[in-house]
Amino acid sequence: MSNMVTEILAFILTTSGWVLISSTIPTDYWKVSSLDGTVITTATFWSNLWKTCVTDSTGVSNCKDFPSMLALDGYIQACRGLMITAVCLGFFGAVFALVGMKCTKIGGSDQSKARTACIAGVNFILSGLCSLSACSLYAHRITSEFFNPMFVAQKYELGVALFIGWAGSIFCILGGVILCFSIADSSTTSHTGYAYRGATSASNVSSHPRGHAQPMSHSSSSRVQHFDKNAYV
Repeated sequence: MSNMVTEILAFILTTSGWVLISSTIPTDYWKVSSLDGTVITTATFWSNLWKTCVTDSTGVSNCKDFPSMLALDGYIQACRGLMITAVCLGFFGAVFALVGMKCTKIGGSDQSKARTACIAGVNFILSGLCSLSACSLYAHRITSEFFNPMFVAQKYELGVALFIGWAGSIFCILGGVILCFSIADSSTTSHTGYAYRGATSASNVSSHPRGHAQPMSHSSSSRVQHFDKNAYV
C-alpha cells in the first residue's frame, strides 16, 4: 500500500513538472528589459524562443519573429531542441507511468509493470535534465551579456519563463527518482520474501535426506501397537 501511495505521489510530481515545462515553451518572458522614464515605464523589451517584442506604456506590443532557423544563434537552436525533447520525453514517461503503476489494471504481470514504471521514471529524469539544461543555457547567455562591460547592445534580465522551467525540471527529476526508488524497494522486498520461503523449504527437505525413512508420529505408532495387540488376541 505504501508503494502505491509513493507511486501516486511521484506521478503527481512528474505530471505537474511536465505541464510546467510544456507551458514554458510558448511563454513570452524568457528575457526582459525595460526603459524607465521619470514617472512611468516607457517601454518593455522581452523575448522568448520564437520572437522578440517591445511593449510601450499604452500596452501596445510590436513583435518580430525570428528569421530562418539556420540564421538563429546557436544557443536559441539548442534551447528549442532541448525543450521539445523534454516535452516528448515527459509525454512518453506519463504514458509508461500509467501503464506501470500498481493502481492501474493494465500492463501485465507485476514484474513487467515494475519495468515499465522504471522506464517512466528514467524518461522523466531525462526530461527534467533537458529542460534544466535549456533554461540554464539561456540564463547563462543573459547573465554573461549583462555583466560584460564590452557588450553595448540592449541588456536583458532573467524572465519569468526561466523560473517556471526550472521549477518544472525539479519536479520531473524528483518525481522520476521517487518512482524509480519505489519500484526498486518493492522488487527488493518481493525478492527477499521469495528467498526466505525457498530457504525454509530447502532446510525442511535437507533435514530428511533421501533414503532414510521419516520418523513416525506418536499417533501412528500407537495405532500400530494397538493393531499388534489385537493381532495376538
